[in-house]
Amino acid sequence: MKRQAAATIGLCAAALYGSIAGPGFAAEAAPRPLFDNFQPANRIDELVLARLKEQGVPPSELCDDAVFVRRVFLDALGTLPTPAEVRGFLADHSPDKRARLIDRLLARSEFAEYWGLKWGDLLRVKAEFPSNLWPNAVQAYDRWIRDSLRSNKPYDRFARELLTATGSNFRDPPSNFYRAFQERTPRQIAENVALVFMGLRLADSGLTEDQLLGFSAFFAKVGYKNTDEWKEEIVFFKPDGQVLNPITKQPVAPTPLGGPPLLLPLERDPRVAFADWLTAPGNSWFARSMANRIWFWLLGRGIVHEPDDMRTSNPPWSPALLTYLAQELADHHYDLQHIYRLILNSRTYQLSSRPNRWNAADAQGFSHYRLRRLDAEPLLDAINQITGTGEKYSSMIPEPFTFLPNDQRAIALADGSIELPFLELFGRPPRNTSFESERNAAPSVFQAQHLLNASHIQKKIEQSPVLRQLATGQAKLGAAGQRPRWGKGQGKAQGQGKGKKGQAEVVGGLRQPFELTESEERPNMPTGKLPRLQLAQHLQLERLTIPYDRSHGHLPFVFASVNLQPDGTEEKKQKKKEEE
Repeated sequence: MKRQAAATIGLCAAALYGSIAGPGFAAEAAPRPLFDNFQPANRIDELVLARLKEQGVPPSELCDDAVFVRRVFLDALGTLPTPAEVRGFLADHSPDKRARLIDRLLARSEFAEYWGLKWGDLLRVKAEFPSNLWPNAVQAYDRWIRDSLRSNKPYDRFARELLTATGSNFRDPPSNFYRAFQERTPRQIAENVALVFMGLRLADSGLTEDQLLGFSAFFAKVGYKNTDEWKEEIVFFKPDGQVLNPITKQPVAPTPLGGPPLLLPLERDPRVAFADWLTAPGNSWFARSMANRIWFWLLGRGIVHEPDDMRTSNPPWSPALLTYLAQELADHHYDLQHIYRLILNSRTYQLSSRPNRWNAADAQGFSHYRLRRLDAEPLLDAINQITGTGEKYSSMIPEPFTFLPNDQRAIALADGSIELPFLELFGRPPRNTSFESERNAAPSVFQAQHLLNASHIQKKIEQSPVLRQLATGQAKLGAAGQRPRWGKGQGKAQGQGKGKKGQAEVVGGLRQPFELTESEERPNMPTGKLPRLQLAQHLQLERLTIPYDRSHGHLPFVFASVNLQPDGTEEKKQKKKEEE
């Protein structure tokens, strides 16, 4: 028993922390066939291969289909594939099946949900301090963001609507961009604009004070006023707003980086001039920053890293690659899905996470897929998906209080003020700033302990209608390719025995079929409360075989080597009842 428990803990720890890194680059030169075996799928691969050859670091092999399908679902949608989706993909032998799967994923509703979460982090969508947007405004703002992603709104138009926004925080959602600041000064607005849309930290940019003043002057004419409606605020163009030089006490003209001061008439909003400059074809800041950010989101490290630290003293891993992606974004009218599609279809993205002896120490390049833990929200959604359970999300501050239904997905949460200990433990950002580093994806001992020992996970197992059916041997997982409905529910099964199909009535009369991967007899379990978890030898949940992708350093559910076994409690109660 102790050895089995130790093995379980070891597996969970290894899954959470990822594989152990190799000893480093080998002293001898890598064999040429390792480079020749890398067949570029697009221009990205050609540029990556050229850089790897310069460094003498050969790429790893291509990942297999089982790894790819799980990886691309999680990276593109923040969602696990169903067993039926996995089986359908693995059974497809057409050469373009990966490209067709990518196209289908980009068209799914989860795409807007998941990337709306990322943009919510960047834009600090939060009802409470320090953004103080208020719940009504948060809902309007979040809906606008996700609708923009769902319709694949061109990125230059998306940015322009935010940068030039005016109007009510309730009725004109983009206006909330100018409200998510603790100090609503031109300098603070300028710093956030540079961080989000240019990947530039003004404090570390090396710009002179005169340049910073000129850049801040673009946002000097942003005004705010309240209305008679409770908590409504209007963002408006204030013609008399200005930034003064602290030495000369003279107004500072708006000045783009690397350009001359702009002489604008008083009635013209300088934010419009800034949006024109930022999205102009010759301005590389805008497209380079977004292309680099998407690369970071999908591969775990930016071509320039950190993705919001694009100063000249922090050069890109491959200047040619970053230039190519930025040009592709501009040439395709700032179609973000085009960049996602390019990267996901590249062999670079589809490399195995298993390093070879020559690239094991490649921590800055892209010779193999980077091991990483799932973010807090996709991880919690994965656990809920597997167990068929849900969460109780709420926020008691500020009023009106927020309560969400149990089937709410974590990746679709609009408000950063909604709290849940699991999300905080696993590194969800507080949305106090727009830095990517606010999200902490580093694994910890506390996370491993929570997955192994917390009552939060234990209750999900005990209350899971899915696991209840598996434990009785009466149900099958994913036979119809449907995703279990989320939320609480008691499962009832019909049919049992070797090779027989069963139906699980999960929630509200919805009948969800399940399938075990091995058609072996299961010992009957009581229909009452699911017995406590034991490290024993009955239901081994690793047999569910949702492919474990080593590309992510965790298991989507930590039940992989945990076994369910009746502890005899129900039998003892029944025997006592009969004796009485």
